[in-house]
Amino acid sequence: MINKRISLGFLVIAIVLIVFGLNAYYSTASDFSRFFTGTPTDKSLWLLVGGLAVGAAGFIGLVRR
Repeated sequence: MINKRISLGFLVIAIVLIVFGLNAYYSTASDFSRFFTGTPTDKSLWLLVGGLAVGAAGFIGLVRR
């Protein structure tokens, strides 16, 4: 029961990280970074990757018995 609560918490955290990552990805700073370097800011990429990793861990935690 506790593991399922932790997994659900991970999924909630993952959603928050992905939303912040998408906001950072489409920000003005990220647009300037893409214009000059061809890549978005590191902050946006780390938020998105972190959100996906935490989401995967939460999903695996829910699926396992």
